[in-house]
Amino acid sequence: MKFDNILSEINGFGKFQIVMVLIQSISRMTLPCHFLLNNFIAAVPSHHCDLSAFEDEDIFSNLTQEQRLAVSIPFKEDGTPNSCEMFVEPQYHLLYNSSNVPGLPTVHCQDGWVYDNSTFTSTVATEWDLVCNRKGMNKATATIFFIGVMCGAPLFGFLSDRFGRRSMLMVSYLSTMVFAISSAFSTSYVTFVILRFFTGLTLAGISIISIVLNVEWFDIDHRTFAGVIVSLDWTIGNWLLAGTAYFVNDWRWLIIAVTSPLLLSIIAWRWLPESARWLIVNGKPETAHTYLMRCAKMNNRSNRMTDMSPATLLNSINVESGDKKYTVLDKGLSEASFTIMFLYTTELYPTVVRQNGLGYTSFLARLGVSIAPLIILLEDVWVLLPAGIYCLVAIGSGLTASLLPETLNIRLPEYIEDIEQPRCTES
Repeated sequence: MKFDNILSEINGFGKFQIVMVLIQSISRMTLPCHFLLNNFIAAVPSHHCDLSAFEDEDIFSNLTQEQRLAVSIPFKEDGTPNSCEMFVEPQYHLLYNSSNVPGLPTVHCQDGWVYDNSTFTSTVATEWDLVCNRKGMNKATATIFFIGVMCGAPLFGFLSDRFGRRSMLMVSYLSTMVFAISSAFSTSYVTFVILRFFTGLTLAGISIISIVLNVEWFDIDHRTFAGVIVSLDWTIGNWLLAGTAYFVNDWRWLIIAVTSPLLLSIIAWRWLPESARWLIVNGKPETAHTYLMRCAKMNNRSNRMTDMSPATLLNSINVESGDKKYTVLDKGLSEASFTIMFLYTTELYPTVVRQNGLGYTSFLARLGVSIAPLIILLEDVWVLLPAGIYCLVAIGSGLTASLLPETLNIRLPEYIEDIEQPRCTES
């Protein structure tokens, strides 16, 4: 009897699996919060040069705020005030002639900036003045975070295949909390981006390990559901981030708020099972038998385990498999394609290297995500250039993915040898 048949016997889609998914959904909801966090913590509010240097002049000090801006800040061609430059000295004649006079001497902001705090009381951009000629440093915070995610994927893939899914999940929980909360107390830009790098690195562990653990506990008929259901965590996480950011306007407290659910994950971790597949292929059938007994009991199938021994489990790992194909849809269905790619990748690799495979694949995926924020800077060259690049990459990815084979209703391979010969569908 093959392992997938054993899972079907004890109900590969029962209370045991549902509880496991719900426990992991707590931590997975923090993923979109951190992945999209830069939209809020690095937001750039309206700003203009600090004009305090002009306040010593009697005339200037008697002007209203609107008049001060009119005589001190040049306007751009579109009629909006320049955020990065100021006049060398107040141009009082502009109070009577508001049209832009070309050739007036300007300088870059000399004493910093004044920000509109009506929406955000504090962001990374306002904390360290990451605007104007330093705006690239603001975009780099997202890039450095995703480089961390990129590096964490293969690292935790290797560690999870070596030491197990469950233990490495706890390591991811603890380390993410430490690095994320530490970043909220950063006193310098350099410290902040270093801690965001390590936050991304450890979040990658939560992302890839939870998907593999889910897929390895579901039977063939419900494996697709196991991969798709995690996309709901991203949807709920998006809502959570939007709601939290609405009420929490300070970037430090926002990081702490979206990281706090991991405390519940650490408490609930004790009820998470180890992957029985991983235990068997790593020579621990007794422990795998214990978890399978727990699964059978929760799913009211204890009678199906009466003749099941650790030796039987060792014999259940056989050469299996088949052939595979998925087509990634266009950018309009990016959420669906994201979900399918993770599920599909876990079905391609055998159990002994599944976490490694997903890790290295995620490494390459995060390379693109790391570059994406910097591509936005190309709008200074042509406003449609960033969108054009994103569209071309999406179309190219879709065309490439159309060459891949199918994995629907195919048994998961356990060893390297299983993928070197034809795989069979569910019998």
